[in-house]
Amino acid sequence: MRFPGANADRDEAAYVLTGAPLDATTTFQPGTRFGPDRVRKFASTYDDYDRRTDSFFSDLRVHDAGDVPAWDALDAYLDHLSAELRAAVIDDAVPLLLGGEHTVTWAGVRATDPDVLVTVDAHLDLRDAYDGNPLNHACVVRRCLDGHPDDGADGADSADAGDTDDTDDSPTVDEVVVLGARTGSREEWERADAPDVTAVAPEDVAEWTRAFDGFGGRDAYLSVDIDGADPGFAPGTGTMEPFGLSPREMRDAVRAVAPHCVAVDAVEVNDRDDGQAAALAGKLLREAVYSHADAN
Repeated sequence: MRFPGANADRDEAAYVLTGAPLDATTTFQPGTRFGPDRVRKFASTYDDYDRRTDSFFSDLRVHDAGDVPAWDALDAYLDHLSAELRAAVIDDAVPLLLGGEHTVTWAGVRATDPDVLVTVDAHLDLRDAYDGNPLNHACVVRRCLDGHPDDGADGADSADAGDTDDTDDSPTVDEVVVLGARTGSREEWERADAPDVTAVAPEDVAEWTRAFDGFGGRDAYLSVDIDGADPGFAPGTGTMEPFGLSPREMRDAVRAVAPHCVAVDAVEVNDRDDGQAAALAGKLLREAVYSHADAN
């Protein structure tokens, strides 16, 4: 199944969409392995034309490269996925990544080496490890900030992102913004108090979006965890967290941030609803492409 309107040939693509059906570290309700194709399916009813940007999605040179099938060796899979995404960057295309669990964002960041990571997420995802696993989906933002402990990063327990490993093999971001954050462990909130992290509560996201004026020329990576939405809007996800964002608040944030992005992903969709989460994820991904193409 191909993402609707993603009909460009690979060698002419401005955007390359890749599915990453990883479902290895889900901590509550599994099913993210079905996420990529579920998003494709529920995006099939959307009109090609976007009035706001006066553009057709099918004209924006999006190529659907299919899925990178997951396997048990998590480190090896993320290395392989990162290489697949980097190939798009080498060809001057913007990677679009469909998860799969949020861990796949670590592969996207390694492939694109942005300065800033913006996540739309209920969770901080700043744990250094969960159940002993530093690559658990609850640790992805920490990995993007502080690197992988096995790579010799000396900043894993530091509040200063400048103390982290930043090698070509394992690039890290300088700053993280978490939009919609409303839960985390005590240690995560302590890490979020550092100057390289901005955690924006759901009730403050609209104001943050209105005030947003870019990152001073720095590149960003946008990761949309569908559980950033209130579960009343998107129940098909692994770890639902009430008191979340409305779809319009997510849409407005995506529209604002996408023009500054070197890559975009949508993650944590599973098959445990009637398509609400997948429909929202597909629509937000399209909004990101429309906005990026219109600005660039």
